[in-house]
Amino acid sequence: MPEVRRSIKIITEQKPIEKPSGVEGFPLRRWNIQIVLLNDRNEEMPADIFSKVTYKLHDSFGDRAKQTFTQPPFRISEEGWGEFDMEIVFTGVDKGGDHPIFHDLNFQEQRYEAKHVITFKNPKPGLMNLLKESGPVPGDESRKRGDESAKKKKRVDRGIDMDKLAENLQKLQEDDLLQVVQLIHDNKTQESYTKNDVESREHRPRILGKKANVPVDGEFHVDLYTLPDKLVEMLWNFSEERVR
Repeated sequence: MPEVRRSIKIITEQKPIEKPSGVEGFPLRRWNIQIVLLNDRNEEMPADIFSKVTYKLHDSFGDRAKQTFTQPPFRISEEGWGEFDMEIVFTGVDKGGDHPIFHDLNFQEQRYEAKHVITFKNPKPGLMNLLKESGPVPGDESRKRGDESAKKKKRVDRGIDMDKLAENLQKLQEDDLLQVVQLIHDNKTQESYTKNDVESREHRPRILGKKANVPVDGEFHVDLYTLPDKLVEMLWNFSEERVR
């Protein structure tokens, strides 16, 4: 049974407004939430893989405690004074199932984002076709080969030599390697290939083609071509500065 995973981003914005809340010490606020899909390059795009999104708010919202939206970005806008946990149910197109996620509505920041991974099990053709627009799907080898070729060309066009990047990583000192691994962990996507081999005890990285193996309490493997463009640029700039 094929499974396809996609990352979504829940974007929350809020600010106080000049209206009485009725509760002393708790100003009334206007808040909104919208949903975007992230493709395999960590770029935002419309979340059209869902036919609807349902927000289940606090019971104090009465008749508005359950609201459903059928068009991206599935934006809900409300007013209130209190923070609470809500359930958001994402319904996939073409009988793609319901996928509930719990979201923390809080007023600590004016804008914050939360990323989640949705797993579609055995998606039907209608949903599968939409999933292809945001990344690889099982059995679609032609796209995978085309995407890899496009990524290579794009990075060459932007002045990034992947072979040289791999060589630069090999020359880095241990403290710099720790920063490289942290950069990768903080900025990789679900399509990025990384692996920690704690049994290995190599003291210098080995570069095998497009894979850079960086030892951090063992050996850290990463396929550079599976990293998002922004992360590759960060690694390029960092390594170029360090090896000069």
